[in-house]
Amino acid sequence: MGLEAAGFDPVALVESDPHACATLRANRPGWRVLEMDVWEFTARDHPYVYDVDLLAAGLPRVKSPAAVRRAEDGYARELLEAAVWLTTEVRPRSLLIENVPGLVRDSAFTELREFAHRELEHLGYVLSWNTLNASDFGLAQNRRMGLLVAMRADAAGRFRWPEPVPGPPPTVGEALGPSMAARGWCDAEAWAARANRLAPAIVGGSKKRGGADLGPSGTKQAWARMGINGGGVGDEVPDAGYCWEPDGDVKKLPKLTVEQIAVLQGFPPEWMLAGRKTERCRQLGHASPPPVARALGDRIAASFVSDPGR
Repeated sequence: MGLEAAGFDPVALVESDPHACATLRANRPGWRVLEMDVWEFTARDHPYVYDVDLLAAGLPRVKSPAAVRRAEDGYARELLEAAVWLTTEVRPRSLLIENVPGLVRDSAFTELREFAHRELEHLGYVLSWNTLNASDFGLAQNRRMGLLVAMRADAAGRFRWPEPVPGPPPTVGEALGPSMAARGWCDAEAWAARANRLAPAIVGGSKKRGGADLGPSGTKQAWARMGINGGGVGDEVPDAGYCWEPDGDVKKLPKLTVEQIAVLQGFPPEWMLAGRKTERCRQLGHASPPPVARALGDRIAASFVSDPGR
């Protein structure tokens, strides 16, 4: 969505999760959505992807080698490698990969960075690594992202990372206050004043365990300090009869709804999400915030403007 707003027209979207595929098809019927694993995708079977302007990959979060305990952790690293290898096959004008912030500088990921340089530089790509925070782009969320932009040398010299938008980001209370008051909750204003900080990073969790909630124990505690029960996701915001005890039993605090989580991630209200509550929350948690993608897409597109070959 963010890259579309920056002027990119997707020729193919490769996604293995059926609920995410259903969401893409529902919102953009004209997009070519390929329900398959990235490892199964080969450009020779889809020649329309050759020489596109951009190959963008929002991949499952990789873990450092020391933290890898489950098969899915190793699989996330394999998917990142697959995206790099796909670049060598497709030869896009530019590559954008979004992942954990540690990927940019942490020594635990040195091998992955070296792999990317080894595979791409000899093909003429110039690699640039950076971290951006969603809060710098108008979102009420402290969400740091590790990013790789690789561009062909003719355009790489014109690429500039996006700058933060002017002014401070909204607080959770400012972002969600109107929705909290939508059903007449008399304490909505007091709640908004208490939620006067950024949200922790919204997470999607694993498809193999757990339901819809707002994250691990430390994250749930941060939500509790803002008067929110992070142990689950609600179906509706509080109504006029809801009795709020901000310092009482956490389990009796209001829960955020899927629609409110979408606001924190920068999704517009008209964007439809397919699946039940857990699947919808997971899609939001795994997504790259569209406003950040828009800012990145604008800068990548601008790097092509002076290209005489365009």
